[in-house]
Amino acid sequence: MATIRQATRDDLKAITEIYNEAIEKTTATFDTEPKTVEEQEVWFVGHDARHPVLVTTEDGLVVAWASLGQWSDRCAYADTAEISVYVKENYRRKGIGKQLMSATIQEGKTVGLHTVIARIAGSNKVSVDLCRSFGFQYIGTMKESGKKFGQLLDVHLMQLIY
Repeated sequence: MATIRQATRDDLKAITEIYNEAIEKTTATFDTEPKTVEEQEVWFVGHDARHPVLVTTEDGLVVAWASLGQWSDRCAYADTAEISVYVKENYRRKGIGKQLMSATIQEGKTVGLHTVIARIAGSNKVSVDLCRSFGFQYIGTMKESGKKFGQLLDVHLMQLIY
């Protein structure tokens, strides 16, 4: 059975492995070089009560993680966050991402965020559909704004307002 909880430093190795899998195999992130646990620790420390990192575990194994990241360091954006959700390859299409996204959106509401932004590679229909299922609205496309696996990629912007 899957359990969702706040991430701890002890989860960083698994979080890094899941993220590196996404870097190497998908356009879910536009990072192109694998991260070290030390680099991910710097990222992790940059999160706070308003920008949580959650993990999903099954049988004690971290199989997915999600975060609400600061959208901008400008004060006017304090109530806006960007959502990220990553699921270990062997656990995809089992509802884990949906459960984790639901919990992460609820966390944002609980901490008083006003809006959540999602940036999604144009080819990632699964993530677009997932966001739509939670009430995210399409707000625009940044054309050919990223390059990965030798292709220029569009990025869709989606927004949820609480």
